[in-house]
Amino acid sequence: MSVLTVFTPTYNRAHLLGRIYESLCRQDCKDFVWLIIDDGSADHTEEIVEQWKTRDNGFEIRYIYKENGGVHTVHNTAYENIGTELCVCVDSDNTLADGAAGLILSEWEKVREKGYAGLIGLEAYMENGEVIGTPFPENMTETTWSGYYASGGLGDKIPVYRTEVIASVAPYPVFKGEKYMSLTYKYLLVDQKYRLHTVNQVLCNVEYQPDGTTNNMHRRYLQNPKGFAFLHKVMMQYPVSRKGQFIDCIHYVSSSQLAANPNYMKESPKKFMTFLAVPFAWSMTKFLKNVEADEQKNFAHRKEEERLAKKEEARQAKREERLAKKEEARQAKREERLAKKK
Repeated sequence: MSVLTVFTPTYNRAHLLGRIYESLCRQDCKDFVWLIIDDGSADHTEEIVEQWKTRDNGFEIRYIYKENGGVHTVHNTAYENIGTELCVCVDSDNTLADGAAGLILSEWEKVREKGYAGLIGLEAYMENGEVIGTPFPENMTETTWSGYYASGGLGDKIPVYRTEVIASVAPYPVFKGEKYMSLTYKYLLVDQKYRLHTVNQVLCNVEYQPDGTTNNMHRRYLQNPKGFAFLHKVMMQYPVSRKGQFIDCIHYVSSSQLAANPNYMKESPKKFMTFLAVPFAWSMTKFLKNVEADEQKNFAHRKEEERLAKKEEARQAKREERLAKKEEARQAKREERLAKKK
C-alpha cells in the first residue's frame, strides 16, 4: 500500500492539469496515489483524467467530483477519502518538484517515530526555480506552521501532514453564500498539539494564476467576511504574540462589520481588546470598501473600453467592406470597358 497521497483541488483547470500530471510521471519514486478532487468543473477535466487512468503511469489515479464549494471544502473531502499515512496538497496550477515524492518518503522514514504531525518543505517559482521567501534557518529542524511565520519566516511553504492528524481536528466550516476559508485554520489547530519536521529543499514549484487566491486576497476578504471573522476569532484564542493577537482582533472586527454582524462584541473571546480595536477596524473596513469601489470603477472602465473597441472594430470592418465593394465595382467597370474595346 502506498504511504503518500498527492491531492489536487481543481476547478475549470483542465488546461493546467497536464503540467502536474507530467511532473508526477517524472518522479523517480512512484509510491504514491494521485487524488484529483474536482470542485464542480464545467470543462473537460473528467475526460482527460479518465484518459490518464488508462495509461501505465506507475501510480494510482483517483478522481472525485463534488459540487462547487471552494478549495476549503475540497480539503474537507480529501481528508475524508485519503487512506494513506501521509498527504500533501499540490494545487492544479503547481507541480511536484522532480524527486520530491522520494524525498518526502525518505525524510519521513527518518522521523516517523518522533511524533511529528508531518513535514514542511519549500516552494519555488516555476519560471526560475527561485525559492519563495526564505529557506529554513540551518539550525531549525522543527517548527509549527504558525510559529514559523511568527518567528519571521517568509514566503509560502508546503506542509505534508499525517492524514490521521490533519483529519482529527475540526473540518473547515462552511458559511452560506461564501466559498473561501483560509487553510490556516486547520493548520493552526494542529499546531496546538504537534510540530512539523523541516525539509530545507523544494517540494513544489508554483505559478500564481491571475484568478488564484494569492492575487485576489482583497476580493476574497470582501466576499467572505464570515469566514475571515471566524478565522481571526480562532486566531485570537491561539496568539503567537500580543501584537499579533491585537492585529487578529482588528481583522475580526473589520470582517464582522463587513458581514453586518451586530453581535461581534458579545461573541469575541477578547472583549476589552475588541473594544480597543474598533477604531482601527473601521479604518480597515473603509479601506477595503474603497478598494472594492475602485475595482468596480476599473471594471466598468475596462468594460467601456472593450465596448468602444468593439464598436470601432465594427465600424472599421464596415468601412473596409464598403471600400472593398467600391473597388470591386470599379474593377468590374474597368473589365467591362476593356471587354467593349476588344
